[in-house]
Parts: sequence; structure tokens; C-alpha cells
Amino acid sequence: MRTALSLLALGASALLTACASKEEPARLAVEAAETTLNDVRPDVQQYVPDQLPPVEQKLAAIKDDYANKDYDAVMSAVPKFREEVRALQEAAVAKATQLAAANNEWRELNKEVPKLVDAIEQQVKNLKASNLPPNVKADLESMKATWAEASAAATAGNTTEAADKGRIVQAKAREVSQQLGMSPV
Repeated sequence: MRTALSLLALGASALLTACASKEEPARLAVEAAETTLNDVRPDVQQYVPDQLPPVEQKLAAIKDDYANKDYDAVMSAVPKFREEVRALQEAAVAKATQLAAANNEWRELNKEVPKLVDAIEQQVKNLKASNLPPNVKADLESMKATWAEASAAATAGNTTEAADKGRIVQAKAREVSQQLGMSPV
């Protein structure tokens, strides 16, 4: 009986030691996962906030596994979690890059397009109605309306939309200026 109790005690001790030996690496893995997410959180919140909640939920699940002492689940989930955080960071960088490109493009369009539209408007005023190609006046009004939308989008901070609309006006303005026989502005 004593031998059985000794073996039982030894087995329990080995089990506790095994659990304790898995607990520390799991704790460190949870802390590292949380730190990794916290490091990218500001950029993610700014550029791709809709992608953050699912990753936060996965971190919460990892923490739940740790709280439930399922250290094996923690250790298997953390590498996948790190990959998701890396993908999240890449998405934020891509969005930031896209926005920077849109800002630059908008600045260039904002310099060029108003001058082009003004030149077209002046040319339309100078020509007799009988000398105007068909639909030029309607195209001019359409360009002015679309440019107003582009400007409003830029003012609202949506330079991607502003640049998209600006490109539309730019292309139409170049087409109309060719119809009017104008030299490039």
C-alpha cells in the first residue's frame, strides 16, 4: 500500500512538474502575442480598423486557453496568431502606401485639372456656338460637377476617391481639348 501511495504521489508530482514546465512557455507566448498585436495596433486602427476585431478575438481565445490551462492549445495557436498579425501589419502598410500615393496624385491633379478646365471653358466662350463640337458644353458642365465632387472628397479626407474622380475629369478634359483643337495646357 505504501508503494502504491508513493507511486501515486510520484505520478502527481511528475504531472504537476510537467504542467508547470508548460505553463511558463505558454505564459511567455501569450505575452509575446499580446505585445506583437499591441505594436501594430495603432497603424491597424488607422488604416484597416475593420480587420482588427477578428484578430483580437483570436488573442482572447488564446488567453482563454491559457486561463483554462490548455497550454498545448496556446503553444499551437500562437504561431498562427503571429502570422495573422503579420498579415494585418502588411495590410496596414499597403493601405498607408495607397493613401500616400492617392495624396500625391491628388496634389498633382489639383494643380493641373482646374487650369485645363478653365482653358476649355474660355475656349468655349470664345468660339461661336455653331463652331463647337457636339456635346462640348454638356461635357464641360459634367467635368465641373465631377471636379466639385472630387474637391469635396479631398476636403473630407478621402483622397483616394478625389484622385479617382480627378482622373476622370483629367481624361475627359484632354479629350474635349483635342476636340476643340487646343494645344496641351
